[in-house]
Amino acid sequence: MRKIILDLCGGTGSWSKPYQEAGYDVRVVTLPDYDIRDYIPPENVYGVLAAPPCEEFSSAKHFHGKGNYKHDYIKGLEIVSACMRIILTCRRTLKFWALENPATGSLKKWLGEPDFIFTPWEFGDNYQKVTALWGDFTLPNKTVSKKPAGIKKFSMLKSKEIFPEYYGIYSRQVRRAITPQGFAQAFFEANK
Repeated sequence: MRKIILDLCGGTGSWSKPYQEAGYDVRVVTLPDYDIRDYIPPENVYGVLAAPPCEEFSSAKHFHGKGNYKHDYIKGLEIVSACMRIILTCRRTLKFWALENPATGSLKKWLGEPDFIFTPWEFGDNYQKVTALWGDFTLPNKTVSKKPAGIKKFSMLKSKEIFPEYYGIYSRQVRRAITPQGFAQAFFEANK
């Protein structure tokens, strides 16, 4: 039996891609096909990757001309809660689980301090976007210790340059949420 990996709010499936390529039974549970609020997980789930939308927790809206934006924490926490319900439902067979969101966001008000913080350049990707992980997992090994010259903060305007293969297929918001492949591979290597 192949090991089951649930990729909750997985969008493009970029975080679970290394598991898919290694032959795991990866199930990307994301809209429009699946709504995690009513998703019932299968038996014997091996690992869960969760990337709930950050819109209601992110401080980015204040920097993109929407300074009067009011966060709808109840709306955001509904999705986080659905992710946690699935994780708790699978807890007897889980070898690992991780939930991702921006490190500069307000999700830590409810989940506490994250277990791991990284930025993509630390795993060989060519940009900076400080990201937090909560969960029960083996920490991935960062492959780059010194920030390379020319690394810029991720911005929605640069997503075309960072993910050209997704340009024209996915919206800017979806491209911004794509898990960097260097990190995804390192996470897989640490949590097989």
